[in-house]
Amino acid sequence: MALQEEFEQQGVWLFKYRGTLPVLILFIGMGIYVYAALNPELFIIQDPAIKNYFLIFCIAVSLFGQYIRAYTVGHTPKNTSGRNTDEQIADTLNTTGIYSTVRHPLYVGNFFMWLGPALLTENIWFVVAFILFYWVYYERIMFAEEQFLRRKFKEVYTSWAEKTPAFIPSFKNFVKPNLSFSWKKVLTKEKNGFAAVFVIFCAFDVAAELLKGTQEFNIYLIIAAAISVVLYLILKALKYSSIMREEGR
Repeated sequence: MALQEEFEQQGVWLFKYRGTLPVLILFIGMGIYVYAALNPELFIIQDPAIKNYFLIFCIAVSLFGQYIRAYTVGHTPKNTSGRNTDEQIADTLNTTGIYSTVRHPLYVGNFFMWLGPALLTENIWFVVAFILFYWVYYERIMFAEEQFLRRKFKEVYTSWAEKTPAFIPSFKNFVKPNLSFSWKKVLTKEKNGFAAVFVIFCAFDVAAELLKGTQEFNIYLIIAAAISVVLYLILKALKYSSIMREEGR
């Protein structure tokens, strides 16, 4: 099998499991964080005050990734930029808004969302390993997606791709979004990502405290996680109601 076909085949398979396989890396990161919590000298940051600020920074990195995803999804039409896993879907080719600056903005957002917990481990080697894993993992997914789009949209796709970088944004050719921002679509499609950010950071903290045999939990993380889960459940319940439903988006 030629390398091009092999990359595409791998990308199609990884696309189907792109929401589950990275969780394995998350658990590895949690294990590293817990091990360091049991051996505090392994942490780079020792000062409690600085460590709290660093936690806020890590959460901000993840929320920045969620913001990128929300901005992307909020300006796109129906059956594009979704969380589908069974097959590639693209009724139209997105080329305006954030898609005029980068071809795969959702994966840029995913990178920052996962980078936050990776940074929290304070393990340089794990952060480097995460970046390399993400590169290899999503490079193949992006390749498979681009092959699909190239075959479907032909010259329209190649013309857009020639002037738009794949992963590192360039704003010199920015084009205003051709659709207004839809909060309803964002709340419907991205509710789980927002909740996951706080639940993951809370899980790191709770796991470390429990295994240390202490109960000095970060109450702010617990409250934030609880609120985000409640919001998720409310939005989940409203998903199919007329309040959240949008036609043609």
